Amino acid sequence: MNGTSRPGRIDPARVGVRQVAERAGVSTQTVSRVINDHPHIRPETRERVLAAMAELDYRVNNAARALGTRTTRTIGVIASDAALYGPAVGVAALEKASREADRWIATAYADADDTASVIDAAARLRAQGVDGIVVLAPHEGSLAALVDVHRDVPVTALHIGEGYDRQREGAALAVEHLWALGHRRIAHLAGPADWLEARARADGVGQALAVHGAAATSWAGDWRAATGSARAGAVAAAVRAPGGPTAVVAANDQMALGLIAGLRDAGLSVPEDVSVVGFDDNPDAAFYRPALTTVRIDLAGEARRAVAAVRGDSVAPPGPPVLVARASAASPRG
Repeated sequence: MNGTSRPGRIDPARVGVRQVAERAGVSTQTVSRVINDHPHIRPETRERVLAAMAELDYRVNNAARALGTRTTRTIGVIASDAALYGPAVGVAALEKASREADRWIATAYADADDTASVIDAAARLRAQGVDGIVVLAPHEGSLAALVDVHRDVPVTALHIGEGYDRQREGAALAVEHLWALGHRRIAHLAGPADWLEARARADGVGQALAVHGAAATSWAGDWRAATGSARAGAVAAAVRAPGGPTAVVAANDQMALGLIAGLRDAGLSVPEDVSVVGFDDNPDAAFYRPALTTVRIDLAGEARRAVAAVRGDSVAPPGPPVLVARASAASPRG
C-alpha cells in the first residue's frame, strides 16, 4: 500500500472526540454523552456515534474521562492467594462481569490473615482512583475495617449477605445428598475458620445435620490439597473406629482431592470405605479418580451482583447452588 492510508481514514493517533463527532454528524457534546453513558441519548444516535468510533478506531481516554465525570470506571479487587482456585476464578469472574458493565478492574493482592495488609491493598487501589472495592474471600475483621476506613467508596465482598446464604445452602445440599444415600455419620473437613466462605460452608454442614439430630466430626484445613492429604491420617483413623464417619464433606475441591489421595495412601478406598464430597466444582473435578461429587455455585452471577453493588445498581440474583453427583459419593457399606 506504499504507506498510504485508505480514503476516508484518519490517522488513529490523531482521532479525538471532534473527529468522531464529524464522522457521526453530531456535536462533540453528544459524543461525550455517549462515551459517559448518558441516559438521555436516542438509541439511533448512540449507535451512529459508536459506529463512528469503531470505524475511526477511536479509543476512549479513561484518564480524560475521569476528569470530566469524577469516575474512572475502574473497580478495585482485593484478592488473597492467586495459587488457590477460588481467588483465581473469582478475579476472572469479576473481570468478566466488569467488562459486561463497561468497567475495568485493578487488582491488588494481600495477605488475608493480616488486616493491615488488606488495608494497604485498598489504599493502593484508592490511589488509582477506583470507584469501588470488591474483596475476594474476606475475613470478617478485614472487611469491617475496610468499610470503616474507606467510607467514601462502596466496599463489598463476593460472598456476603445473600451470597453467604447461598454458600451455606450449598454445603447443606452436600449433607442432604449424603443423607439420602444412607449416611448417618458425616464429617467435615473445614476451611480456615476466620474466612467468611469457610464459615458459611461450616454453618451449612452443621445446620443440615442438626435438622436430622446429628452432629459432625470436624477437622480444620486451609483450602489446599496438601492439607487435605495431611488430614487423611486422622480421617482414616476416625473412619476405622467404631461408630466413625462414613462420609466427609470437604470445604473445597482442592482439599477433597488431597484427602482422597491421602486416604488411598492410608489403605482406604473412596467411595467404598468412605464417601467424599467437595465444593466449587472446579474444571478438574470430573477428572479426579473417582470423579468428585461437589457443589457448584453460580460464580458468574455472584460476580455480577458484586459489581452492581459497587456501582449502586441491581441485577438479577445469582442462581441457587447445585449438587453435582459423581462417583466419589455412594451408599455406605452394610
